[in-house]
Amino acid sequence: MRHCDLCVIGSGPGGQKAAIQAAKLGKDVVLVEKMDSVGGVALHTGTIPSKALREAVIAVTGARNIVEGVTDELASSRDDRLQRLTDACKRVIKIETDLIRSQLLGNGIEIIHGHGSFLDAHNVQADGPRGVERISASNILVAVGTNPARPRDITFDKEKIITSDEVLHLPKLPRTMIVVGGGVIGTEYASMLAALGVRVTLLEARPRLLEFIDPEIGEALQYHLRQMGCTLRLGEKVVKVSLIDPPRGARSVDDKLVQATLESGKTLVADCLLYSIGRQGATAGLNLQAAGLSADERGRIKVNQNFQTSAPNIYAVGDVIGFPALASTSMEQGRAAALHMFGEPVEQQPDLVPYGIYSIPEISMVGWTEDRLTKEAVPYESGIAQYREIARGQLLHDEIGMLKLLIHQETHCILGVHAIGTNATELIHIGQAVMAFKGTAEYLVNAVFNYPTLAECYKVAALNGLNKLKHV
Repeated sequence: MRHCDLCVIGSGPGGQKAAIQAAKLGKDVVLVEKMDSVGGVALHTGTIPSKALREAVIAVTGARNIVEGVTDELASSRDDRLQRLTDACKRVIKIETDLIRSQLLGNGIEIIHGHGSFLDAHNVQADGPRGVERISASNILVAVGTNPARPRDITFDKEKIITSDEVLHLPKLPRTMIVVGGGVIGTEYASMLAALGVRVTLLEARPRLLEFIDPEIGEALQYHLRQMGCTLRLGEKVVKVSLIDPPRGARSVDDKLVQATLESGKTLVADCLLYSIGRQGATAGLNLQAAGLSADERGRIKVNQNFQTSAPNIYAVGDVIGFPALASTSMEQGRAAALHMFGEPVEQQPDLVPYGIYSIPEISMVGWTEDRLTKEAVPYESGIAQYREIARGQLLHDEIGMLKLLIHQETHCILGVHAIGTNATELIHIGQAVMAFKGTAEYLVNAVFNYPTLAECYKVAALNGLNKLKHV
């Protein structure tokens, strides 16, 4: 039996950073990964593939936003359009896989490929190509991630009725698609496909998309999606999904269509349906009960503020513990868990976690929302900068971009930053840093930003907010 200080189950963002952090502390680390290559869902079917696809989509469609008359080089090859885009994604995935593996091995971490499961609270079994291996560990960290939810009453065939795992494996780009679920994943893929010319219908049971983001930002996103030709069906719930025969006279009588029946009685028909409502923790095969653990109905494991489970030597991080389920937070959770289990000090900033939504256009936020400030009776004012007011925004031909600052009426401290538009996920970190040091709107007004840059939005938004406060 192999003994180590830490056994990590899962090589996604959380598992990677926990393993490397422990190795940096001089600990003996074994990482168990059921897939043939490292990186987990985030690298192979989630974060990196979807973002790589987004960049490829922008690369082939973005020129038309700047130079009139540019023709889409893929317009004449619709059947292989998706394949050409996904080939670009595969190159990114290959490079990232090699890099992660190199980092793990470079830190002396042993990688065992096989399905990991508990024998008890200190022993893990890895069932893989080399047979069954047993690992005894002083500490164990679970970072197995999640899988797309697949309701039993829906038959997923990986071609007509799919989840986000199958998008990059479609044989060709559909002409029409129904996306069920207006959360982060559904919204991101709906915008990408719409940008490629797919007629997308996006269904969301709630009254608006992405309810956790700033309402003004959300309204701007919904407007832009509609301008891209995306049909939004808000407040609608799908009750049945089935395959139907094409109508008479269709180009291909052998090609089935997907029909979605809504609770309101409407029926929608498309070439393909992407189901993206929720994800399930990948804990079913872990044999958690052998370690005295359990998961909830969505496969999530409960942890305390130090990411410890009910068994003190077993930790869990990443999507498998639930919200916020971001690659960035998973990385930080893994690092923090490794530091805590070996008695090292940990400093966390949960209120300054940025959120990035890689739709087209992209969205990002950090800090408080207007709804939360209002509910907690915190006096604030907003300051707004439109990209079209900024020289860099004009150079990028971004007419819809916007940055919003939420400013405390009395102290003038920055309480929240919300952005939509080009490079919003990069731009947000300026506000994050200012907030970490209790910076004020006056600091942003007095700061000198490179010209022309989108960073100037901070000065314009701060001036806008302070001018409003003069009348308070």
